Amino acid sequence: MSEDLTSTRTLEPTTTAGNADAMSATTESLEDYTLRFAPRSYRKWSAGVVATSALGGIAYLADFSIGANIGIAYGTANAIFGIVVAAVIIFATGFPLAYYAARYNIDLDLITRGSGFGYYGSVVTNVIFATFTFIFFALEGSIMAQGLELGLGVPQWLGYAVSTVIIIPLVIYGMKTLATLQVWTTPLWLLLMVVPVGYLLLSHPESIDAFFAYTGASGEDGTSLASVMLAAGVCLSLMAQIAEQIDYLRFMPPRTAENKGAWWRAVILAGPGWVIFGAIKQIVGMFIAVYLIATLDPAASIHANEPVHQFLGVYQEMMPAWLAMSLAVVLVVISQIKINVTNAYSGSLAWTNSFTRITKTYPGRMVFVVVNLVIALILMESNMFEFLNTILGFYANCAMAWVVTVASDIAINKYLLKISPKVPEFRRGMLHAVNPVGFVSMLVSAGVSIAVFFGAFGAGVQPYSPIFAVALALILPPVLALATQGRYYLRRTDDGIDLPMFDADGNPSDAKLLCHVTGLEFERPDMLRSGQDAPDGEPQFISSLALSTDKSGEFVLPARK
Repeated sequence: MSEDLTSTRTLEPTTTAGNADAMSATTESLEDYTLRFAPRSYRKWSAGVVATSALGGIAYLADFSIGANIGIAYGTANAIFGIVVAAVIIFATGFPLAYYAARYNIDLDLITRGSGFGYYGSVVTNVIFATFTFIFFALEGSIMAQGLELGLGVPQWLGYAVSTVIIIPLVIYGMKTLATLQVWTTPLWLLLMVVPVGYLLLSHPESIDAFFAYTGASGEDGTSLASVMLAAGVCLSLMAQIAEQIDYLRFMPPRTAENKGAWWRAVILAGPGWVIFGAIKQIVGMFIAVYLIATLDPAASIHANEPVHQFLGVYQEMMPAWLAMSLAVVLVVISQIKINVTNAYSGSLAWTNSFTRITKTYPGRMVFVVVNLVIALILMESNMFEFLNTILGFYANCAMAWVVTVASDIAINKYLLKISPKVPEFRRGMLHAVNPVGFVSMLVSAGVSIAVFFGAFGAGVQPYSPIFAVALALILPPVLALATQGRYYLRRTDDGIDLPMFDADGNPSDAKLLCHVTGLEFERPDMLRSGQDAPDGEPQFISSLALSTDKSGEFVLPARK
């Protein structure tokens, strides 16, 4: 790693104004690249390793609960159609985002800035994403606590605390630690999850017919569009998962003629392709829940939506009770750790990014690891698991409004209308503070869909809040881009550096320039000309990281078209 941010090198900044926080950010950010482009000098993994690491983050068991809950509420047929509807929307909107992350090596916040939101406008989407991470951290932590209580007799309140505290040491060092953890734990996780499901299908084939005949609490025969959309709304709460996939995909290697096939497979599989695995898990969770409801007494079946009880019920048919209990607890613990290190890591990046931009102060990412986990712990202690469908259904409207707005700007405004700059821009000084194209589109689509969700337009329309969220977020960005003629995308079109931004293959350049504030070298895509020249009148350069903490604004280039 050529940019050793833990180096003891003495820095000699050219000015003392505002550089303390820049140096702190540089030193403390270690290898997580919290506020910036991921440099080529750090991206040494193959496409396959990055994809495996990214997919390791979807090992969560929440899908089993989600599938069970919507199946129990709306019946098998409605739930499956809802899952499929949600999966198609998530895949279609996730593809352009995943491509931009892998191609330009930036996270979803940086993509959002230049895709209709502006430098400060994307802060609100960071809050939406941070909310996603602590909601799902709490959900997974609740599942782990259920496992610890069932297997070891640990009280749930203590299990919540344990599931939170054990994550902290695992998220300190960023991508290297996470990649190792995900790669080494994935085979065991797959074995523990796939074998019992295969056993159930082979040993109880009659359960398949019972599964498809299950009508749930609704008691509806056949399908109902309203029930399908209500089920889809819950599943669509997972739309923000693409941001966590992108936190890995931004470390993809450069795309070349030699690795083009592997590169595209990794991007599609680990980007929008995550939802294929998620949909399968939701259906499996529903299948096991229906099986347990049909075969267990009513007192036992009330836990059919809890993954630890789901897998324990199947394991007990395969092996002795003590081994079944042990494996169920191991599966829950591994799954919770695999996803919650990602939730904690990604959530801390989102909070840090927003806080630093607004205050021009970098407190250190670990501060926000703790903040995120404290919020998650409060949710767990408040027994959020009992209100899962309502929480996820409400949150889905916010997630859809954000992700679909960005996807619309990339696919329509950048590629079809060519109004939005095709190359993503994220650097301070190059962007307007707020771009109404994405910012207003997201607020309107989220606001209208949330109002629909809570019945503001009547009970007949209430189930269709996902349609309002997706449709408005898809249509409004091109409408507003045309209305504003794209003038709010870029504050400047020239960053003051003559070196090309991309190499011959179209990958971000690995040429390095010296940041005069921190005294460190950064790669070309991360740099701008400084607003302050050297004493001899020569131009100086500044990294986006240092520029984000410039409180005086003296290093920001003036606006120019």
